[in-house]
Amino acid sequence: MIRFISRRLLELVIVFFGVTFVIYCAVFVLPGDPIAALGGERPLPESVQQQLRSQYGLDLPLWQQYLNYLGGLARGDLGTTFTGQSVSEQMASRWPTTITLALTAWSLTVLISIVLGLAAGLRQGSAVDRTVLLGTIVAESVPIFVMGITAQYIFGIKLGWTPIAGVADGWPRAYILPALIIAIYGLAGVSRLMRGSVVDTMQSDFVRTLKAKGMSRRNIVGVHVMRNAAAPVVNVLAIQLGGLLGGTVVIEAIFNINGVGQLLYKAIQDQQGTLVVGVATTLVFIFLVTNVLVDVLSSVLDPRIRND
Repeated sequence: MIRFISRRLLELVIVFFGVTFVIYCAVFVLPGDPIAALGGERPLPESVQQQLRSQYGLDLPLWQQYLNYLGGLARGDLGTTFTGQSVSEQMASRWPTTITLALTAWSLTVLISIVLGLAAGLRQGSAVDRTVLLGTIVAESVPIFVMGITAQYIFGIKLGWTPIAGVADGWPRAYILPALIIAIYGLAGVSRLMRGSVVDTMQSDFVRTLKAKGMSRRNIVGVHVMRNAAAPVVNVLAIQLGGLLGGTVVIEAIFNINGVGQLLYKAIQDQQGTLVVGVATTLVFIFLVTNVLVDVLSSVLDPRIRND
């Protein structure tokens, strides 16, 4: 077990450094000068621009900038924006909103995907099964920003059931529509996985044995099928929780929700490179740690995974 955890942690470190290096290079190699852009229509004097580049280390080679950034990370410092604000402090005030939105979306994903997958799997080949399969394909095919804007127009503007933007109305009224859009987009794959798992379990030998012994269908499904079919689904749902924190970017931008996703969106627009790298690094770290925790928990439940 210790060897398995050590291997997963080593993989986490390698992937973390690799991904953050790619993000750092992508942000600071892109065309455009963020320092020159600070002045807007009235460019800053060249001497001031040079001073700012030196202050933020942008006059150094890229590899040296990245090493300095890693040094800051080791001290728990995500850096400062080009306007002198702490990246950590900017993110801290946004996390409660993003976490509330992500957990609401994740809860809806769990509830809806298990219900749909179970209903389709227990009625393989029926109209319910075909409707669920078709519906999940359609949901996955529609871009999330199209789904978000359409839902905002119908339920927010035409029907007035939910706020058009912001979270001033609090939970759940302000969160339910954007969370539902995120959930619909994410539940398609989980529903199909649950459906397939239920079908396989219902066709297994031990279920046939239970039927032959006269156990009721309710007990077979509620006790035995659900427990066996849910195991692979739980792993995917746990991984999705980490991904949802970063997946709220588009929805937060559409619904003007003051979360980490919107902070990242505006940072990209304003060419705030240090803020983009800081937010992206944090989201990558959360996603990787979530994956490792899921792997470790899965290996506790099924020791065979440690040999993969």
